[in-house]
Amino acid sequence: MARVKPKRHGVVTDMTAMTDVAFLLLTFFILTAQFKKPDAEAITTPSSISTTSLDDTNLMTISITPDGRYFFTPIDNNSEKTQVLDKMAGQYRVGFSPAEKTAFVKLPMVGASMSQMKSYLNLSDEQRANVKGSTIPMDSVNKELVDWVKYSLEVNPDARLAIKGDAKAQYPKFKALFEGLKDIKFYKFVLITSSENQ
Repeated sequence: MARVKPKRHGVVTDMTAMTDVAFLLLTFFILTAQFKKPDAEAITTPSSISTTSLDDTNLMTISITPDGRYFFTPIDNNSEKTQVLDKMAGQYRVGFSPAEKTAFVKLPMVGASMSQMKSYLNLSDEQRANVKGSTIPMDSVNKELVDWVKYSLEVNPDARLAIKGDAKAQYPKFKALFEGLKDIKFYKFVLITSSENQ
């Protein structure tokens, strides 16, 4: 005689608790995420074997594009940004209105010389994005980029410097920057690279 197979019943699992946990985790990650600040241009950093991650606190960054233009990202502190701008304005004899100072604080990075800064700050965000060829002067005659670093260090002595240079940027651009930093006796900085494993 044939054996009667027992009827199989589907397993019922209450997914409510698991769904709650999933959405709590998702909400946590969304609310605690820090978005990457946009670069002036796409910069492809050279690779290295270093695996040390860089802490963003008290960090100022100099970016060097493939065509050799310099950009400066000040420390992410509005009062310190304003103080540095005031010191630069005193050095280069440029006056800024409160509205221009507010516009400067909102900038993610500096990409214009002090002589062009007033007109640069009066542009809209879309117009600033379309400005091509702007750079901070850094050569043997005009070391404005080094002045940004010097005054940032005066405002915040704990500030650290990171240099993010494109792999295709020419060596003389780096050399001029290093010599300028040597002139203000600033020798400790980090070079931002990408991991070879990527």
